[in-house]
Amino acid sequence: MGKKMLLFHLWIILYSFVSVITYENIALHKSAWQTFTNGHSAANFAVDGLKSNLSQCAAFGYDHKEAEWGVDLGGMRSIHHISIQYATGNLKWGKNNDYAPYFLGFSVYISNTTSREDGVMCFRDTNYTLATIPNPVNINCPYHGRYVIYYNNRTHKPYPDGYSSSTYSDLCEVEVLGCKQLGFYGRTCSFPCPRNCLDGLCHIADGTCSMCSKGYKGTLCNRSKCISMKTNKQ
Repeated sequence: MGKKMLLFHLWIILYSFVSVITYENIALHKSAWQTFTNGHSAANFAVDGLKSNLSQCAAFGYDHKEAEWGVDLGGMRSIHHISIQYATGNLKWGKNNDYAPYFLGFSVYISNTTSREDGVMCFRDTNYTLATIPNPVNINCPYHGRYVIYYNNRTHKPYPDGYSSSTYSDLCEVEVLGCKQLGFYGRTCSFPCPRNCLDGLCHIADGTCSMCSKGYKGTLCNRSKCISMKTNKQ
């Protein structure tokens, strides 16, 4: 094998290794809660890492008009995206699946308290139909927070076509992909945020600062602000 061919194969191996590196599931085995639990389907079933057996899910909200599930990440974390695997009844997912009407219309919040009203809504389904809602759903949610909250309601009629009349929810797995340690970004969570980002927080993907410490400006907070000094004339 020639030297060029060997280098080519080594590059392919290295690229393949790097391409599979991704953010860590920071919700795995964390403390979870839900409203109106159905039977023995506890909230922690949605963060137990078991996705192949779709009968082990967090079921809640049967015959109610509102339903909520949440997970405590154990501290403020930097979140990249969230993946939600809904129950299928071990049947093919699609418009004829009996679980699909209950999945429609959900929202996802990131909060620093257990109240969704204190946080930011990073997703609300207003467009999916029985024919288009995917399973799992992947949601880009580049925020910082401690609690991830899933919410659905059927409080305002008329409901859109295909929607269920109650908020029975059946979450098989909720994965929160991100960085455990604040102040870092990138898929390996190994790049430190720019030093002048306010509170050391930056965008998890590109490292840009959402706000700068006093006296700095720019997306990386690496430019000094000019401070004008006014003097009183006598």
